[in-house]
Amino acid sequence: MSPHHVDLEVDGLKIKIAIDRGGTFTDCLGIVEGREDDIVVKLLSQDPQNYEDAPIEGIRRILEQATGKPYPRDEKLNISGFSEFSIRMGTTVATNALLERKGERVALVITKGFADSLRIGNQSRPDLFALKIVRPDVLYQDVVEIDERVTIEDYQQNPFRDDDKIAAALETDPDLVKGLSGEVIRILKKIDEDQVREDLQRLYDQGYRSIAVCLVHSYTFQDHELAIQRIAREIGFPQVSLSSQLLPMIKMTSRGISCTADAYLTPVIKRYVEGFREGFSDGLQSENSRCEFMQSDGGLVSYDKFSGLRAILSGPAGGVVGHARTSFDPADPTPVIGFDMGGTSTDVSRYDGKLEHVFENTTAGVTIVAPQLDINTVAAGGGSILFWRHGLFVVGPDSAGAHPGPACYRKGGPLTITDANLFLGRLLPEYFPKIFGPNENEALDVEITRKKFAELARQINEETGQNKSAEDVALGFIDVANESMAKPIRKVTAQLIGDGIPPDRIDYEVYLNLRYKGTDNLLMILEPASGDFTSEFLTQHKREFGFNKPGRPILCEDIRVRGIGKSLSIPTEAPQAELKSIATTAISTDRQDDETIVYFANGGHLKTPVFFLGSLTAGSKIAGPAMIIDATQTIVVEPSATATILSKHVVLHVPSASNKDSEGADAIDPIRLSIFGHRFMSIAEQMGRTFQKTSVSTNIKERLDFSCALFSPDGKLVANAPHVPVHLGSMEYAVRYQHETMGPSLKPGDVICSNHPLAGGTHLPDITIITPIWDDAGKEIIFYVASRGHHAEIGGTHPGSMPSDSKMLYEEGAQTMGFKIVSNGVFDEERVRQFLVDEPASYPHCSGTRTYNDNVSDLIAAISANQKGASLIAALVDEYTLPEVHKYMRGIASTSETAVRHYLKTLAAPRGGPSSSGAPLTFTDHMDDGTPITLAITIDAATGSALFDFTGTGRETFNCLNAPIAIAHSAIIYALRCLIGVSIPLNQGCLAPITVRIPEHTLLNPSAAAAVCAGNPITSQRITDVVLGAFAACAASQGCCNILSFGTGGRDPVTGEVIPGFGVGETICGGSGAGPGWVGESGVHVHMTNTRITDPEVLELRYPVVLRQFALRRGSGGKGEWDGGDGVVREMEFRMRVSASMLSERRVFRPYGMAGGGAGEAGLNLYVRKEKGPDGVVRERIVNIGGKMELDVQPGERIIIHT
Repeated sequence: MSPHHVDLEVDGLKIKIAIDRGGTFTDCLGIVEGREDDIVVKLLSQDPQNYEDAPIEGIRRILEQATGKPYPRDEKLNISGFSEFSIRMGTTVATNALLERKGERVALVITKGFADSLRIGNQSRPDLFALKIVRPDVLYQDVVEIDERVTIEDYQQNPFRDDDKIAAALETDPDLVKGLSGEVIRILKKIDEDQVREDLQRLYDQGYRSIAVCLVHSYTFQDHELAIQRIAREIGFPQVSLSSQLLPMIKMTSRGISCTADAYLTPVIKRYVEGFREGFSDGLQSENSRCEFMQSDGGLVSYDKFSGLRAILSGPAGGVVGHARTSFDPADPTPVIGFDMGGTSTDVSRYDGKLEHVFENTTAGVTIVAPQLDINTVAAGGGSILFWRHGLFVVGPDSAGAHPGPACYRKGGPLTITDANLFLGRLLPEYFPKIFGPNENEALDVEITRKKFAELARQINEETGQNKSAEDVALGFIDVANESMAKPIRKVTAQLIGDGIPPDRIDYEVYLNLRYKGTDNLLMILEPASGDFTSEFLTQHKREFGFNKPGRPILCEDIRVRGIGKSLSIPTEAPQAELKSIATTAISTDRQDDETIVYFANGGHLKTPVFFLGSLTAGSKIAGPAMIIDATQTIVVEPSATATILSKHVVLHVPSASNKDSEGADAIDPIRLSIFGHRFMSIAEQMGRTFQKTSVSTNIKERLDFSCALFSPDGKLVANAPHVPVHLGSMEYAVRYQHETMGPSLKPGDVICSNHPLAGGTHLPDITIITPIWDDAGKEIIFYVASRGHHAEIGGTHPGSMPSDSKMLYEEGAQTMGFKIVSNGVFDEERVRQFLVDEPASYPHCSGTRTYNDNVSDLIAAISANQKGASLIAALVDEYTLPEVHKYMRGIASTSETAVRHYLKTLAAPRGGPSSSGAPLTFTDHMDDGTPITLAITIDAATGSALFDFTGTGRETFNCLNAPIAIAHSAIIYALRCLIGVSIPLNQGCLAPITVRIPEHTLLNPSAAAAVCAGNPITSQRITDVVLGAFAACAASQGCCNILSFGTGGRDPVTGEVIPGFGVGETICGGSGAGPGWVGESGVHVHMTNTRITDPEVLELRYPVVLRQFALRRGSGGKGEWDGGDGVVREMEFRMRVSASMLSERRVFRPYGMAGGGAGEAGLNLYVRKEKGPDGVVRERIVNIGGKMELDVQPGERIIIHT
């Protein structure tokens, strides 16, 4: 009998079992006291023909190997004889339930007026360029609205706030109470417990057993939620999830979604745990047994406290803890990157001696707010499908899944990364189980992968004129996948610059969640050895954001204490230390266990020795090329690399590869082109993350109203992140203008600020910061980077700087054709003050900015974002050389141009034949004031070029609807990207085939003095509808951004006195148009914007408003075979006198239907005034204020917007 099957006495035996239950496989590890080797079991997570539960089956197999005794499948596991029996499990049960939408039936209990708020979410759409907008379904099936309400009495933006008066009122006013987080709460309406009981009883009678409760401001005032919980328990609900108990943190929407997820998943988790326990004769309740589950934050919790909200990342979290324990050397604290590549996605994490946490993450379309390990995921894995699209190698995000799986699975699947590795010899079929094919009894199919790659190589060579082998193509896809998976690694590295445990085994970590006053960007600060949290905050803030704010108060948002139980398991020697001390022996090929042929980038097909890992001893050193395999892994050692075998690790040493070998002055390699596409996009994305982090305003930090991009040395768009579409095509005009006008005077250390429409701006609140990037000698500009952010307040006639009654540009606030905001590395605050305060205040009836400090902070944030981009471009040039980077910059633009030309040729051919332009595509729509927007598109079918002719569009208007010429270009580039329907780089190449004709002094090409503040958010949407209407792509969407801005203060136009105040604005979502085969989405931002809505609790904490309602406007979408999406209703009550401005469209002309479909409902803006009648009684009067209006709103009055 083998030593693995000797009969052992069970009595007194100690065994520890660790389980990773994944979506496809379950891995089990058994550690038996007194046994030299560990027991490893790998089995399918689902195999109902053989066993009901994979972890139970894995434990059964481990027990049989550990004891040599049978444990029949049809009997419960008896563990009573073991002196210690421990189970630790990470599981994807919660993740799978979320992905497959197989959670508990849930009802949502929420404050009256907010029944749809979780469905609307933050109003953004997940795919910027999808006309068919698809958002994940909500997790609840029914909603009960509770007629209760509280708000914040001491809101922050109150220029006349009197804290002493508020403190005195607390003592006398019974409706004022102190919140848990320190705010003063006003109870506007107390809860009606009898009505709550009636509503909950109805839910119970309908079969609901799980409810999620989320009330406005319950993070700080929990009384009403606790009352609902008490009543629900009395009725008999077994699962009551309270947002105030799960997440006592501000932001109702994300807290509510997380609470709903907990109610949805916790019953599933509890049923799974109970089912798992039933597999044991004692139910795991005996004193000798212990069962714990891994939580998303990397901590272990007893099975009876394992909940849905904390289980989402249970599986991946175990991997992070695992690499932290096995690969980090405290004596040499170099951070370790964890890389976990699965079938459909890859997880990347980092460990530098402490686990890094985030408090918000999105899984299966659901944004969860809870402590979670910082795990970055990219949709590229072994099953990722390979595509050749528009001259680019594309990997994923589509996956072949398990069925049909990769082509080599013999089920008719597509080519995947797994096929590429098999074809190149990096996977050995003879060492794989024969479980493939229709009868699951065949080996991996190499021939089909060979055939498919040969066909794909033939297609690529025909289209590019190159001569790539099938092996080159397969390796190219692996390189592109590697680049895609490297993006989260760059993100992670760039960001750096328990029950029943004895007290003596617990360490405590104290964290303060700190932020600057006026910002939302929290830094979770671990208590430093010195105990000086302030110094540590300043150090981290400087490292993360590039600057500090001397003199600005630092606030503590919350306190967190984390108890860490120290493991009693024997620590392994850190691999770094063992690698330094171990004596190595080179292993020659005569000790190989097998030999195969593998294709490598350098060397082509090479004979490659195969070594079995189990036959190699510690200290063995193997030079590549080689393959090392065992029962669960295949390690490829590249020709230039070496592998060193340690006692518990295999360490690969891979020399740094040089990418500086150019392939010729003009040759463009499509593989490298695809890689550069990823790199350019990644730079813009990292700029955006820096901009959001370092900003302080609600508009940029919360609503994400900003964009970042890279530009060529002559100012043409190279790449942008998917931020705000109206910025995409227009920012190029701003950069090119500065390049042409200021270029000769620029020097290293200079940064430009501009916002004027004639200088490439869109409207004045969108301020663009442009940074030239210089070569090493500081002689030549090699790139530009730019960041554009919407400033909610820049002065002008009205707070919010979006006056609906403006007729001249100066009325809309600060303006500049361009100046050096940084000169020779010095920030010019004096010039900034002139720009934002002095100059706008010099015009009649105008004020300077009312939020100067926040403006400056956001400008510095944009400069910081540009600096981030500059450093990343410098690194890219250092890696590849400048000529190579510029070559592929031009190549990316050419690829985009080819994609647009191909689309236009395909569209034109049926209309007029390959040599005819055919009849133009035409469309006209009208603004609410009657001004027409007219477009005729003439396509040349032979060249794929097109003329977009706006002749016939009305003259510029004596209002603020005029749109600078750059906006039409943004609308065109956005519409073309949507119509092409696949991912292509958005850059100046997209417009290379396009000629745009817009007559001067018209709505879309106004004169220099014309007011334009609504052209960017309003008219741009109408241009987009016209372009898509000409292509008959879909019905009209809501046609505007529904801008409500309000505020107070500024320079008094009569006395000149500067009155303290504020200005704020928000854009409000509506319905999207339906198309052929799809319905429109409701309550979502469309086309030229994708900014977020301010959370109700953040809105009321900061500003003098009570949000009374935010709901879908049901039935407002156009009717047809495919209905249009519904708009929303947003009702706001004001608590102090403010100046309010409303800017909207589609209040007269309804959104058009397409192909016989009906029009959507027109929007409606209502003002609920309080007026005293002749009898002295104050009554409400509801009036329609039209699409554009300036209002002087009094306390207690309301504005109701129907989109």
